[in-house]
Amino acid sequence: MMLDLDRLRAVPLERDPFDFVVVDNFIRAEYMAAVVADFPALPSHGSFPLLPGMGGADFARLAAELEGEPLRRAIEEKFAIDLGGRPTMITLRGRSDGKDGRIHTDSATKIITLLLYMNPVWDQPAGRLRLLRRAGDLEDCVAEIPPLAGMMVAFRRGESSFHGHRPHTGDRRSVQLNWVTEETVVRREIGRHRWSARLKALNPFG
Repeated sequence: MMLDLDRLRAVPLERDPFDFVVVDNFIRAEYMAAVVADFPALPSHGSFPLLPGMGGADFARLAAELEGEPLRRAIEEKFAIDLGGRPTMITLRGRSDGKDGRIHTDSATKIITLLLYMNPVWDQPAGRLRLLRRAGDLEDCVAEIPPLAGMMVAFRRGESSFHGHRPHTGDRRSVQLNWVTEETVVRREIGRHRWSARLKALNPFG
């Protein structure tokens, strides 16, 4: 497997202020360069649903593992949760426009959020994900995660799962996997992302 599930199993679940886990080198070293090189070309900033044919063969293999049963079982074990029958959804980000990173919890239709970063180098303070104790203070964080290739963070979405990052402009590649409440969420989100992507393509400076 490309994903190192043993690293996920070995890292303890943090519970303060919400349930989360951070795993570095979640993509095995021998696959890292190929997967990063295969990351799909995205037309602008914003979030894009992963659709068939996006990216190369190595990235397609990574996506299949993300939505596969072995990872689902490992996440279920880590968070003590039953995700059987819950749909999955993968979205991609390739660039930040300086407006991304505002503090939020994720929508209530998301059960677990998993973020996997795809940036070979990250040497700046902006754009590092912060897991926060409260909604109003980006500085009051329990963890700061650089978006380096292979770095993974997963958390249980809840009313206190606040997260965000300092404004950043430029390349910032990430893969987001969500287990969601029902299939209609996936259809709605894909439709929404497609419409948003069309608008951004027409007005990339908006």
